[in-house]
Amino acid sequence: MTTTRRGFLTLTAATGLLLATPRAVADTRATFTLPRPSGPHPVGVRQRHLVQRGRPDPWVPEIDRELMISIWYPAHECTRSRAPYLDPLVAQKYTTDGVLGLAPNEVDWTSPTVTARLEAPPNGRHPLVVYTPGAGNSRALGTVLVEDLASHGYVVVTIDHTHETAVQFPGGRLVGEAIPDDPPDLEAAKRLFMDAREADVHFVLDQLRHEPTADLTRIGVFGHSAGGVIATRVMRADRRVWAGANLDGFFEFGENHPERGVDRPFLLMGTASNPQQPPLFGAVRTHLSDPNWAAFWNASTGWRRDLAVPHGRHYTYTDAQWFVPQMNVDPTGLIGTVGQQVVHAERDILRRLFDTHLKNHPTPLPTYPDVAEVK
Repeated sequence: MTTTRRGFLTLTAATGLLLATPRAVADTRATFTLPRPSGPHPVGVRQRHLVQRGRPDPWVPEIDRELMISIWYPAHECTRSRAPYLDPLVAQKYTTDGVLGLAPNEVDWTSPTVTARLEAPPNGRHPLVVYTPGAGNSRALGTVLVEDLASHGYVVVTIDHTHETAVQFPGGRLVGEAIPDDPPDLEAAKRLFMDAREADVHFVLDQLRHEPTADLTRIGVFGHSAGGVIATRVMRADRRVWAGANLDGFFEFGENHPERGVDRPFLLMGTASNPQQPPLFGAVRTHLSDPNWAAFWNASTGWRRDLAVPHGRHYTYTDAQWFVPQMNVDPTGLIGTVGQQVVHAERDILRRLFDTHLKNHPTPLPTYPDVAEVK
């Protein structure tokens, strides 16, 4: 989750990072809960620390690139502890420093837990789905979506892209942001940013070759914002990936080839854009309104859908859509005026996408009150 840090990640219009308006520090820190997954399987989660030997970190080149990932999976029932929403050091930093426009010490980020059990015994082998978050965001911000997918029979891997946000590594080591605030060549920095993220995903997929819970003959990928554009790039480069989704990702951010579509199933989902941000100035992002989405749409030859949440905003496709209303803040700039119920539609849409194209269980989309199909 991005902080209110200025510079590369927050002031570049193409990131679309929208910050809620802070209010005065409350006497009592707020907290929040997350919705339970809707599927029949209990969920387990565990973390892995990965180091790509011989690949210099793009932001700290004197060290090798290292990543933290979480693996969410169908599990057997057990009494192990529920996992915390955030790793302890990250949660403490967000609490004391503030995040997503919320004031320091306004929210207790150390208290929330997820439904998944830590290191629960896995139950079977399932299709793999990879999730990559928005620019400057923690992998935790996709928990509501990925935990639900796991409960319906998927192994879902979430990735923190190191040096974009605070990441806790083994041994109690907290690694923070290292991306320059004001790079001398902004366009080159954006390209490096996206190239680094794509390379992270390819590396993670390679490292999962021997993951016993994951069926690597059936792989999907999706992401929010910059992560959604990474989903398109990964699909172009890796034939192992069968289906993908871009949740309100802007091709302007370090992606020079929106006219290069994909030839496998792909879902676009947009929301109302930032009123101050070109080229849409508040219009709903679809392949009919966004020239880059149109170029991608027209160049794609596989199954495709374009869905929109007209009353949502950029963070509608993250956990913020669920927890911001619990904070007693004005959420308009972050999640729009759509209610929490849209989260259930988003989870259902993603599950049906991957059920159809990874499990060969065609499941047509019903009509959702807050979601419009764009034709």
